[in-house]
Amino acid sequence: MPAPQVLAMQGPKASLPYVLISSKEVCRRTSLSRASLYRLMAQDAFPKPVALHGVRKAWVQSEVEAWVAARIAARNVEGV
Repeated sequence: MPAPQVLAMQGPKASLPYVLISSKEVCRRTSLSRASLYRLMAQDAFPKPVALHGVRKAWVQSEVEAWVAARIAARNVEGV
């Protein structure tokens, strides 16, 4: 499988770059469909994308990873 395409931008106060990932990559990492992804965003339950140019958007990788980690932590607390 080829490596995901990522965009790196220097953060305003970060020494490490932000990594932006596509909706396809977000769906792959979370196992969510695009419809579920947008439904969760509408409910403020998933990180919002960054507008890049025109209709092109991407997500901050660390925010997506934090969302996944929170789901795992919630599972461990709930004992599911």
